[in-house]
Amino acid sequence: MKVILKQDVKGKGKKGQMIEVAEGYARNFLLPKGLAMTATADAVNTMRLQEKAKARAEAEAKATATAVAEQLKGCQVRITAKGGEGGRLFGAVTGKEIAAGLKEQHGIEIDSKKLVLDEPIKSFGSFQIKAKLGYEISGTVYVLVTEEK
Repeated sequence: MKVILKQDVKGKGKKGQMIEVAEGYARNFLLPKGLAMTATADAVNTMRLQEKAKARAEAEAKATATAVAEQLKGCQVRITAKGGEGGRLFGAVTGKEIAAGLKEQHGIEIDSKKLVLDEPIKSFGSFQIKAKLGYEISGTVYVLVTEEK
């Protein structure tokens, strides 16, 4: 019996796959638990349409990530912070502050979780922060930390 999986089933397949299973397994386990639906013509068409929509959405997201990476090339974010002796900061500059600075100064919106800080910035100066934008696309954010006066 052919069924289309609604969820991942261990040992059988992933969500959205059409698989061939024993009729009893489908009738007694997969269908009652809502893990699959029978592969009728309508269900197969719906599955194909969903795959096309998913591929289109993924292509759009990848294009957006590429555009953001291009925008980041010439940007430098200036962040002011309070500091003490020896060029050290009181506290640290975090990814959240950098993301807010990008939005405010350049109009580029990046989730702070996508900014990769090996360790928090705790001193004045310029830094290069890697931004993982998804789909193996990354950009570099240049951050200049200056003293607040």
